[in-house]
Amino acid sequence: QVQLVESGGGLVQPGGSLRLSCAASRSGFNIYTMGWYRQAPGKQRELVAAISRGGSTNYADSVKDRFTISRENAKNTVYLQMNNLKPEDTAVYYCNTNPVRSEWGQGTQVTVSS
Repeated sequence: QVQLVESGGGLVQPGGSLRLSCAASRSGFNIYTMGWYRQAPGKQRELVAAISRGGSTNYADSVKDRFTISRENAKNTVYLQMNNLKPEDTAVYYCNTNPVRSEWGQGTQVTVSS
C-alpha cells in the first residue's frame, strides 16, 4: 500500500508563504497526474492544483497566480508553493493522484491568521 505523507503546513500571517511537500512511500507515481487538495472546516475537499507527468499544471481560480505546484519525480515528491496566503486558504491540505487512486494521508494543516 502506497503511503502519501504531507508536510510543511503551519500558522502564517496573511500575505505570508508556505511550501508544502508530499512524499510517496514508493516509486511508480511518476506516471500519474498528481494533485493538491484541501478541506476547510465544514466544506468538501477540493482540488486546488494538479501537475501532469510531463509538468503541465492547472489551478483552481481561487489560488491561480498565488500557488505553484511542482514535482521531483526522482524523489517521488510533489510540492506546493503558496504565496500571498489569505485567511480563506486555511484548511488541511492533502496530496493524491488526480483522479484519486490512493488512500488519503493525514494531511498538513495550514492556518492563515493574524
